[in-house]
Amino acid sequence: MSYAVKEIYYSIQGEGAHAGRPAVFLRFTSCNLWSGLERDRATAICTFCDTDFVGTDGPGGGVFQNSGELAAAVDRIWQGSGVRGHGFVVCTGGEPLLQLDRSLVESLHALDFEVAVETNGTRQPPPGIDWLCVSPKAGADLRLTHGDALKLVYPQKGAAPELYEKMSFTHFFLQPKDCSEMEYNTQLAIQYCSEHPQWRLSVQRQKMLGIA
Repeated sequence: MSYAVKEIYYSIQGEGAHAGRPAVFLRFTSCNLWSGLERDRATAICTFCDTDFVGTDGPGGGVFQNSGELAAAVDRIWQGSGVRGHGFVVCTGGEPLLQLDRSLVESLHALDFEVAVETNGTRQPPPGIDWLCVSPKAGADLRLTHGDALKLVYPQKGAAPELYEKMSFTHFFLQPKDCSEMEYNTQLAIQYCSEHPQWRLSVQRQKMLGIA
């Protein structure tokens, strides 16, 4: 199987339980909730995505012919960072589970990587993933109701936190929706978390700090 990748880069995780942790980010192209094209945004299931996942023209991006080739590319980025110890790779998108398969997970494990996935939860993951973060989207068919973290972009009409609070996740995060009403959304999320301690506030530190 070949893999279409937008970009591969080294940075610091800015969100959720692993915030502050060095990682290689492996961003796949394509998503099943939005084409990634602005002309389609208004009619997409997910209308607020802030990520460019179209094409293979980002740093480290391209079409990789097999899992070994892609895992080696991830390893080169990690080794080039100079960080010691086993690697940490965050598979994201777009929707990574459109492409991430067992072969790639095994190839990354063979190079001593811990594999994390950030998904919209509409597809089942391959076995062997070490950290699974699900970010549900209103109007999408949520098939993943268990994992390590549930990260809900907030507020979303039709995706109230109460719909997810009894699901089997270790961590529950509310992340303010990044739009023209970001300040208001942040206050809403803070208020909800303060009144419902099951939920923790997740902020996009990477944007605050100006890192990728």
